[in-house]
Parts: sequence; structure tokens; C-alpha cells
Amino acid sequence: MAEETEQERQPANGAAYFGAEVKALREALGLSQGKFADQLHYQQAQVSKVENGTVLASEAFAEAIDRVAGTPGVYTRLRAKLSKQGHPEWFIPYLELEKTASTVEDYSNAFVMGALQTAEYAQALFRAGHLRDSDEQIKRRVEVRMRRQEILDREAPPLLWVILHEAVLRTVVGSRAVMVAQLEHLLRKAASPHVLLQVLPFAAGAPASGLPFTLLTQADGAAILYSETTGHGHVNDSATAVRNWADTYDRLRASAESETRSLRHIHSIMEEHAHEQHAGST
Repeated sequence: MAEETEQERQPANGAAYFGAEVKALREALGLSQGKFADQLHYQQAQVSKVENGTVLASEAFAEAIDRVAGTPGVYTRLRAKLSKQGHPEWFIPYLELEKTASTVEDYSNAFVMGALQTAEYAQALFRAGHLRDSDEQIKRRVEVRMRRQEILDREAPPLLWVILHEAVLRTVVGSRAVMVAQLEHLLRKAASPHVLLQVLPFAAGAPASGLPFTLLTQADGAAILYSETTGHGHVNDSATAVRNWADTYDRLRASAESETRSLRHIHSIMEEHAHEQHAGST
């Protein structure tokens, strides 16, 4: 019999696996869900979601479990391992850097970056890019993508500065309804002091970069450049490369609309999508 691969040995659904382990622990401790929630300092509804595998527990939730169970780091490490499941190996280095970054500066010229996507938008992207995947496979991909948003739920979230080319806002991903919801989501996220959005309009002409890229800065000032080619992610800590692409980002920022005008622009395009959606249904 062929040796089982690492992927085959892993649980198919990380959130469900972690949830089952949490439920087994609670029952071993002889606690009701409500009593367990009280000891964790969480609402019972959140405990229920974790146990049911609806969501993967946050890092803080896992730390609370270790505190209550007296298992230093056990559930925190398990949760960390499962949180990487579903991501391609080449993307893991970026995820690790993103988790600890104090500033994330992203330029997107095709699609909304993963940390700001709605589930419906992500589903449409995966449907387009993975035509032979089953519904369950697409669902798991979306669940993994949604975990990216946890960086904004940290106790000290990074400053997420995103420059969106106008093409990102106008490209109809999924449907007009999906785009309306996605742009509404962007506007809600932009209300946070930790998120700053700028739109690079068509009228600005040729952009300083024809490729998307991300700059991550850690609390100690260390900066990293991240970019992708087909099927590969590239983490570059070369001071020269980081400086050159930081200059490129500054040029993009200078060409983009101000934050206030950008939000108005997003709202205006959202209304256009809504109008076309309504027109198409009559």
C-alpha cells in the first residue's frame, strides 16, 4: 500500500477538527457550554460556533482554552497549525509575516486583496479559477480565505493601507449583486482607523507598476517585499528591492485619489453596479 501523504493525514476541515477537540475537552472537564464560556470569558454563542466548526477559533480563544485547561500552548499550537491548512506552501511565509506586521501596504490591480474580500466575492474568484473543484472544495477554499481577516481582529491590528486600481472596482466578479456587497464591505472596513483605502483612477494614466505587490513592515522597522508569479510567492528582504518598491508605492499613492475622494469613488461605482443590477432584472 502506498505511503499516506502528509495532506491525506491532515484533517479535511481544520475548523471542524479544532471544534471537535474543544468539545471533547469541555466534556472531559465536566462543563456545560455555558459554564465553559464563562471560564473562557467568551459568549456561549462563540463557543458554540467553535465547537460546531463554523469558525476556526481565534488565537486569543485558543490561549483562553490553554489557560482554563492548564495545557500551556497545546491548543494555541494546534490552532496555529490548522490555520495554515488549505494555503499553498509558497503562501505560508507571507501569512506568517502578515500576522505580525505593524503596517501592510498593498497595491491591487486585478482583484480585492484577500483580507478585504467578502465570502461571496471569494467564492466567485475560486469558481472562476478552479472550474473542476467540487462545491465542498470551494467552500473550504472560501473558509480559508476568510481567516485572512483575522489580522484586523488582533489586539493591536496593523495599519492596512490599500491602493485599489479602478479596474478592481469595475470588474464584475460573480455578479453585480456580489460587487455591490463587496464595495459596501470595503466602505465599512474603511470606517476603521486601521484601514486606509485609496483608488487609483483610470484618469491617472499608466500606473507606476503593472504588477500587484505588498510591503510589510514589522514593529522593529524591518520591511519585506512580497510579490507573486504563477504558482509561486516571493518574499524579498533585500534593502535595495524594498527601497525601490517603496518608492514605487509612493508614486502610486501620489497618483491615487485622496482617502475622502476614494471613498466617494467607491460609493459611486457601487451605485453604478446597483443600477445595472436593477436594470438587468427588469
